[in-house]
Amino acid sequence: MTMILADPLFAPDLPEPEHWERHYPPRELPAGAKVTRLGPSPTGFVHIGGIYTAMVDQDVAHRSGGRYLVRIEDTDQAREVEGAIEQFASAFRYFGLAPDEEEGRGDYGPYRQSRRAAIYQSFARELLREGKAYLCFATVDELARSRRAQENAHVPTGYYGRWAIWRDATDEQVRAKLAEGAPYVVRFRSPGVPGRRVEFTDAIRGALEADDNYNDVVLLKSGNSSERLPTYHFAHAVDDHLMRVNLVIRGEEWLPSVPMHLQLFAALGFEPPGYAHIALLMKPIPGGKRKLSKRKDPEASVDFYIDAGYPASAVLYYLRGLANGSLAELPLPEALAAPIKLTDLGGAGPLIDQVKLEDISADYIATMTGEQILAALRTWAAGHDPQVAAVLDAEPDLALAALAVERDGVANPRKDLRKWSDFRTAYGFFFAPLFTLVRPGDPQLGNLPAELVRAFASDFVDGYQDLADPGEWFGQIRELATKHGFAASAKEYKQAPDAYPGSIREASQLIRVALTGSTRSPDLASVARVLGPAEVIRRVCALTA
Repeated sequence: MTMILADPLFAPDLPEPEHWERHYPPRELPAGAKVTRLGPSPTGFVHIGGIYTAMVDQDVAHRSGGRYLVRIEDTDQAREVEGAIEQFASAFRYFGLAPDEEEGRGDYGPYRQSRRAAIYQSFARELLREGKAYLCFATVDELARSRRAQENAHVPTGYYGRWAIWRDATDEQVRAKLAEGAPYVVRFRSPGVPGRRVEFTDAIRGALEADDNYNDVVLLKSGNSSERLPTYHFAHAVDDHLMRVNLVIRGEEWLPSVPMHLQLFAALGFEPPGYAHIALLMKPIPGGKRKLSKRKDPEASVDFYIDAGYPASAVLYYLRGLANGSLAELPLPEALAAPIKLTDLGGAGPLIDQVKLEDISADYIATMTGEQILAALRTWAAGHDPQVAAVLDAEPDLALAALAVERDGVANPRKDLRKWSDFRTAYGFFFAPLFTLVRPGDPQLGNLPAELVRAFASDFVDGYQDLADPGEWFGQIRELATKHGFAASAKEYKQAPDAYPGSIREASQLIRVALTGSTRSPDLASVARVLGPAEVIRRVCALTA
């Protein structure tokens, strides 16, 4: 296509490519510095694989003295999900992966592709002038008929060779269609040859080869000249060059696209970046594994981890272990400080194991002080459990005392917090606003007669003493158990079950359920000391009703 035919298709004041080259000069960075980017699309929310990739992006860039940026690839505006862009920012902040450059911050913006239309049009016009691109007026029906014919002929589907009906159109044919006002797209004139293989080097996988691209892919979508947006393939080539990205770390699903992308960089006269294709996160299933899917697997979404309140450091430690198994053998602080080396990332997709993550998270929380837990928990609860946030604000000393039970000063601290959302279940009973009084007849009291429950609770309240020594405190329950006919031990009860209403175990469970609402709890004497005598009496009194 000649310049005379190409130029009228675009705004008369559209800058030349040289303008953009000057506007986005090469970065002044140390030798060997890597500029990486993450390009999330707002057609959906962030996958945990996006955090995994962002973690690698940031680590590689920062350790080399480079830059890590986030570029929103929003050219598919018809499929954009409301709130997705805000969720991206929230997720990156939560995991400490805020980029060095993003929309509103950085010298190489805009960092949203929908706001860079003029840049893409400048380079598309240049490709049209040079005959490396052409206008295609093929209709939807024509493309569908072509695809059916290809399927019937058992040849690869696509727009290429004799199937590319506008590739060799004359200027006269193009002018006639333009005069009609027919819609068109701008297609790349691929130099690829069917059957040819292309070799390239991947920073993770080493020397690779793939089928050459011979499809004349769309560069600019249909629309008027001022709103015409690019496809992902074209936009990423232009943006990675102008933003001076020199290492593209992305999922392995993009491996087949490398030949096409290398063609685009060559046609534009750009030095291509290095590529590093990360294996996708996988989910174990009976007999094998499959890709972790946002449609099928709740744990695929970043919001799953944020809403549940997994500490960011624990999740990052787990993800680093997936990237490099040797990092999983290090203590958490050392693993987070160690470099992520691309050569250590394997080609096989690592398996997401939620049980292992919960164990890591519980171990991490167990190393935190009560004050650290309270601060992190309060931050999480403010956005995810306002009622918990309110009780923490109202009674911080009670919260610290509760957290200290079987944690402070013991060799093996309790690990009942795996994530912040566990606090309500594990410690909520310490707070009156979060606790529901237990009444006679509650199933957790077992088969004890209601009259016995009321009598036992009444005697406990009448003689209750707030004793500091755990043995002496529990002695109150032991004395009452004997008074009300409970066996002194489980063994004794088992030998003559009809002679007793239960053993000392059932007697103590009666008080445990009254105080905690559960048959399982931390040390009962310690719980009572934290609650205080007035609250202990109030709760046990509920059993006398």
